[in-house]
Amino acid sequence: MTKATASKTTTTAAKLPRAAFWDMDGTLIDSEPIWHEAELWFAEQYGGDWSEEMGWKVTGTPVPKVAQMMIDRGTKLGVEELGAGLIDFVAKREMEQMPWMPGVLDVLVAVRDAGIPSVLVTASPRAMAESAIAQAPEGVFAAYVCGDDVKEKKPNPAPFLAAAAKLGIKGDEIRECIALEDSAVGLESAARSGATTIALTGYIHSDNPPSKNGPQFASIETWDGVTPQMFRDLVTLRLKSGK
Repeated sequence: MTKATASKTTTTAAKLPRAAFWDMDGTLIDSEPIWHEAELWFAEQYGGDWSEEMGWKVTGTPVPKVAQMMIDRGTKLGVEELGAGLIDFVAKREMEQMPWMPGVLDVLVAVRDAGIPSVLVTASPRAMAESAIAQAPEGVFAAYVCGDDVKEKKPNPAPFLAAAAKLGIKGDEIRECIALEDSAVGLESAARSGATTIALTGYIHSDNPPSKNGPQFASIETWDGVTPQMFRDLVTLRLKSGK
């Protein structure tokens, strides 16, 4: 892995990256605490055995799978009912105020102004993806792929391949794109797609964070100092490395 730092190198790949693919929960927005609050509330109300630590372990996992795990630990609801309840709990909070990660809106705007198209790639349902886009600065997202759009979910590469297809990016061209993720599941999905994958590591709570053994090409701790030039440099370095 390469530790990403703000580079002063002038790159000749002025058109790189072709695109930036952004995970939502834990990458763009600090929503994980809200999801864990929702999980704990439903477990308490319906007789389940669940903890915040368990919630962090399933970060990035599709909601139906989390619901089934909670049911397996005693939560007395069906998968669809519990999944819908978790989503509704979080969606209401996000619609009141989107919990953006510190500094990420500045990065999104800079990427837009640099002429790099961004695509939101999330396992969350359409309403939650559209809520994030509606509360983001105008024009920062060219498209989105949500959990309703693809049959195969992360860690399958399908969501990122679908994002690339939205922009007409085909085959190995995805290597010239940046994918930004925070969870192990999301990083595997992005890396398997072939995109140049960057892990955001500063906000995940884990004894074995993705920065230690993940498949990403580079890691950053926070959005401080992240620029479009950094993205260009990382894609150029990855292409030169042949990885």
